[in-house]
Amino acid sequence: MRKTIITICAISILILSGCQTFDPYTGEQKTSATAKGAGIGAGVGAVLAYLTNQNKDSKTRKRKILQAAGIGAIAGGGVGYYMDSQEAKLRKILRDSGVSVVREGDNINLIMPGNITFASGGHQLSTDFLQVLDSVVLVLNEYKNTIIVVAGHTDSQGSNSSNQALSERRATTVSNYLMSKQVTNARIESIGFGELHPIDDNSTDAGRSQNRRVELSLLPITE
Repeated sequence: MRKTIITICAISILILSGCQTFDPYTGEQKTSATAKGAGIGAGVGAVLAYLTNQNKDSKTRKRKILQAAGIGAIAGGGVGYYMDSQEAKLRKILRDSGVSVVREGDNINLIMPGNITFASGGHQLSTDFLQVLDSVVLVLNEYKNTIIVVAGHTDSQGSNSSNQALSERRATTVSNYLMSKQVTNARIESIGFGELHPIDDNSTDAGRSQNRRVELSLLPITE
């Protein structure tokens, strides 16, 4: 797919502090074990590092995204409320889905583990997961002032090169599905991290299933 390489301006995030997770089944706030160390999954930190390394002109890129989406940037004072509202809707629709919603500063990360998204070694979306993804699409199309970074991840089975390629295919699969549901192409960036960012133990089946995932990072487009 055609990629729109983007960076984010005027975003202040806290990678380790201010990170909240809620149990996807009970809705209760909890502290993640991984948050005590390197954060949850790749998280927004790895995504921003990747985007920054693209070394593109952020103002030009942001202007093109806004024009393509037919929207304006969020005024600085309204960013928190805008993302709060989006987060609340996502938590409501995803509470019983198995998808984790993680808030990092003014950014939102959706962690979609492999036990509900992909089979081991595969990149085709589970048909049972499409209804969940359709619910996410409704929120994404309502809150258009966000950039959506779709990041694919794998477990450690196989070679580094094959896992990198597989993670990219997984991210592309999800990105293409979002675009097929009228999410504006220019808002979406698709990347693969391979096996670099495990969130569980790769020596167990359950751990590998968690690592075999896609994360959606939602980043506000600010003035």
